[in-house]
Amino acid sequence: MSDSLSEHVQYLLHTYARQTSSVTYMLCDRHDASRVALYYENDSGEEKCYTYGDLSRWSRQFAYVLQTYGVEKGDRVSVLLPKGPELLISVLAIWRLGAIHVPLFTAFGPQAISYRIHHSGSQLVITDSINRHKLDQIHEAFMQHIQMITVTSHEDSLVRKDISFWDTLKNANAISEDINVSSDDLFILLYTSGTTGQPKGVEVPIKALAAFAGYMRLGLDVREDDMFWNMADPGWAYGLYYGLIGPMLLGQSLLMYNGKFSVKNTYRILQTYHVTNFTAAPTVYRSLRSEGVPEGFNKKMSLRVLSSAGEPLNPELSSWAKKNFGLPIHDQYGQTELGMIINNHHHPLFSNIYKLGSMGQSMPGFRAVILDSKEKELPPGKDGQLAIDIKHSPLFWFPGYYNDEKRTSEQLTLDKRYYLTGDTCRQDKDGFFYFAGRSDDMITSSGYKISPFEVESALIKHESIAEAAVVGTPDETRGEIVKAFIVLQSNVSASDALKRDISQFVKRNLSAHEYPREIEFVDELPKTSSGKTKRFQLRHDKSPMT
Repeated sequence: MSDSLSEHVQYLLHTYARQTSSVTYMLCDRHDASRVALYYENDSGEEKCYTYGDLSRWSRQFAYVLQTYGVEKGDRVSVLLPKGPELLISVLAIWRLGAIHVPLFTAFGPQAISYRIHHSGSQLVITDSINRHKLDQIHEAFMQHIQMITVTSHEDSLVRKDISFWDTLKNANAISEDINVSSDDLFILLYTSGTTGQPKGVEVPIKALAAFAGYMRLGLDVREDDMFWNMADPGWAYGLYYGLIGPMLLGQSLLMYNGKFSVKNTYRILQTYHVTNFTAAPTVYRSLRSEGVPEGFNKKMSLRVLSSAGEPLNPELSSWAKKNFGLPIHDQYGQTELGMIINNHHHPLFSNIYKLGSMGQSMPGFRAVILDSKEKELPPGKDGQLAIDIKHSPLFWFPGYYNDEKRTSEQLTLDKRYYLTGDTCRQDKDGFFYFAGRSDDMITSSGYKISPFEVESALIKHESIAEAAVVGTPDETRGEIVKAFIVLQSNVSASDALKRDISQFVKRNLSAHEYPREIEFVDELPKTSSGKTKRFQLRHDKSPMT
């Protein structure tokens, strides 16, 4: 690492990984109050912008509301809101009180929501009228002790006992001072899927801000005059860390569109807002390529930087972008537990070094290595497990999973020297890493990490299903899709109608992005002698046990 990059890492540690007055001060209060913090659009055609001053004032008032309802430092508050001003106001208010934000993705169904609220110990949920009905489907005995603050429009009626977000906010006083916090205090508890067991609660301490800011500057090269757009949803790590927190750390303007994805709309937003710095999952770029670039778009666009994260980027996509936009797409790699750690960096300090098909090089502040099965570092050219050398990674911040020492210990070597990513990779002699595959059964679809265990748990609640196993299968647009192998109850007959019913059942109860898009009925599932399902066999066999 060059002297300039080492100095930058030290600056990040000094600025973000030390005692601070509050997270909200770092993200909001210290910036120019007149600068636009949020450009917002929804699919109804509503367009608004909000300044840092607006967010500062409203979040102080909403912090007072939360305080009135008993929220204190260290408390967990679950937020089930779409992209928009209410989401920003909510999280900034939570962090003013030293409380912990528990993100709930709006595509989640009652099963996924219930687990996260219960496991995190949240006593208060902030939601809107569109998502409110999902909470009504959670067991009443559990929810009766949960306070609800709901965002409603003029046409919506408030559910009995709920607190109105805007009515309460507008009539509230403003807190005068934020609660003091330290760099090791948590400010996010974000749940990520695992291949076995329920989702894991990733504890995110305030010192992670140093790594987040580092990626924004070095990985994405976000500059003062950039119009930055990260399409990822803030219910997930990439969207939360780098679509919401990252831009605000730098005092940038956020761009949020709350509506269904479409290629036409994506091109329109890129052009209308003169987006210069754009990042999205490979699925987005595949869709753009599939429908083609509008005639004359290149002459109207302002794009300077293109980045991709969430799943491996197909090299041909980057070549397509270079041909059509004059820019390659830089592939970048990270995890919920780490943030972004390996990048084809855009910052000029890296002299625009880029290798097609590579994940990139270690981000300054992290030392990535390849380990063999005995946890020994491998030389260039050898496949092994990607790991982070904690001892030589000053920006490493992962403290563990919430109330889960067992699974925390599975991510760290016995001597706690290395964090194990679970991904098989190799490194070349120039320090560039190449993805080879997952060393577990996780499914990556449209940039979302999907746990086969969670989907299987949802499937077997269907009255027609005796057993189920789930794997990822290749898909040209989404990278992978969820495929379910199902053993039916003895008195049930297979049919296409039943397949549709099963898919919709999972979509309603678990999540709109995790339901099986392919279903195959089988007589039995392949299993080991100890009774575990052989998912690897299901991935490779066309018809395992039909």
